[in-house]
Amino acid sequence: MAKPIPLYAADLHLCDWISEQRANRLERLGLAKVVRHPKGHIARCIFHRRPGEPVVRFRGRAYSYREHLANGKITWSLRRLGKCDELRPLFLQVVADCLVER
Repeated sequence: MAKPIPLYAADLHLCDWISEQRANRLERLGLAKVVRHPKGHIARCIFHRRPGEPVVRFRGRAYSYREHLANGKITWSLRRLGKCDELRPLFLQVVADCLVER
């Protein structure tokens, strides 16, 4: 049995898992875009946005980014969410609220 292919809506949420034949049919009918791997097999299928459907815009910055180190290596780093100790009191309050006395 062939591996199922993920089918995504225009706003990129997962709708279903479909067969390769169905993905090819959706592409042939112009209803969806099929994304293929370099070797040719189908990676995913994404429905085109229909007329009248709202446009979804993604805003904001990513919380992780690639950082180039001085030794030439590349690693992933997390962005700071606040300046200096701006969020520390909020974090400590959440932790204190979660503590239970025994």
